Amino acid sequence: MPSPDALLVDIAAMVESERSNQMPLTVVVPGAVITGRLAPERLWHERVAEVLAASDHLKPFAALFTTPGADRGAEAEGTAPPSGRPTHLHLHVARILQGSYGLPHTGGMYRIAIADVSSWTVGDLSYSDQ
Repeated sequence: MPSPDALLVDIAAMVESERSNQMPLTVVVPGAVITGRLAPERLWHERVAEVLAASDHLKPFAALFTTPGADRGAEAEGTAPPSGRPTHLHLHVARILQGSYGLPHTGGMYRIAIADVSSWTVGDLSYSDQ
């Protein structure tokens, strides 16, 4: 398995350290091109919990994102190397680009393993809704 792109890991670490959600990023993973804004994991968890809590059917799942475990970072769930460097990207207001369309229209929340990213660019790709 190839090692993750060190520059992409550094970008993710910088976003994690500053609680910023303004870094636009587009990544290519097997089967998809995803574009959105990179967010710190904690902020991403909070937003997912809010969306789930607002749903009558999905409300019980919100606890998975609001428990102390959701605040743990990747180390506690065994997905981070001993260095504590990020192993996942957390995108919000994100869309899967398919042809000339972005799905979902309103943007979604995606968690992507950095090791799965084959290429990336800073910025979000535009698409046409027509």
